Amino acid sequence: MTAPSDHAKREHFAHCIQIFGGPAAFSRRIGIDERAIRRFANGERELSAGLLEDTAKELRRLILEATAAEEELRASLD
Repeated sequence: MTAPSDHAKREHFAHCIQIFGGPAAFSRRIGIDERAIRRFANGERELSAGLLEDTAKELRRLILEATAAEEELRASLD
């Protein structure tokens, strides 16, 4: 299996940013300057393994938060 290209990684990273609500929301969540986030997404700065790992970690946290919110909503319907 071949590794994804840099372009594919940037495209996926940009998609992840949108899942969080855009660059400003992602910046606040991950603690990186919004301008830097934009530079990573548009290829001006190289995506590091650490940044991608941090993004994955925040996605997992978002999943947990969304699951808890969904459970609360379901409970309120009973």
